[in-house]
Amino acid sequence: MSTELSPAERFARAKQRGRTPELDLFRRDQRFDLDDFQQAACVALEQGRSVLVAAPTGAGKTIVAEFGVHLTMRHPTDKIFYTTPIKALSNQKFNEFVRTYGASEVGLLTGDTNVNPQARIVVMTTEVLRNMLYAGSDLLRDLRFVVMDEVHYLADRFRGAVWEEVIIHLPSDVRMISSARPCRTRRSSATGCRRCAATPM
Repeated sequence: MSTELSPAERFARAKQRGRTPELDLFRRDQRFDLDDFQQAACVALEQGRSVLVAAPTGAGKTIVAEFGVHLTMRHPTDKIFYTTPIKALSNQKFNEFVRTYGASEVGLLTGDTNVNPQARIVVMTTEVLRNMLYAGSDLLRDLRFVVMDEVHYLADRFRGAVWEEVIIHLPSDVRMISSARPCRTRRSSATGCRRCAATPM
């Protein structure tokens, strides 16, 4: 019988022990208090785990990715890659991060566009990251987190292999922050992430 704690139980224990100083700092900057699922995911990140967040559009999945950015920026040499399935979303996230962190800290790689690739926050399409992994790019150095937005694309018959290849080939010390919409493929997405990733989820 497994004795592993659920995310909610891990969150409750961490909260009682006061072991989430970064989350406490992050929460003070938010206009609203975090929901339970957001807090549980953020606690897991601060504890060094990867997370998969499945919630409807508009439910607040992005806040978990933003906490990953917060953790990254608290360490002077760390980097985070934010991947999206389409260029339009990459452009949108790039502009959002520039407004928050400044142009010098944010890069954009979409195949057509190459902006500040040495930045600590780099937004890109998932295909770009897959190609970087196969090429052994120097940009992977000091990478701490990878956000995989719309990870339910794992179930896509045409593009799903790209997400799978990224999960398989990410260095074992890189933490994944994956988000997905609830759907009938959610269980297979979670199972796929667990099978491919070396980091506990």
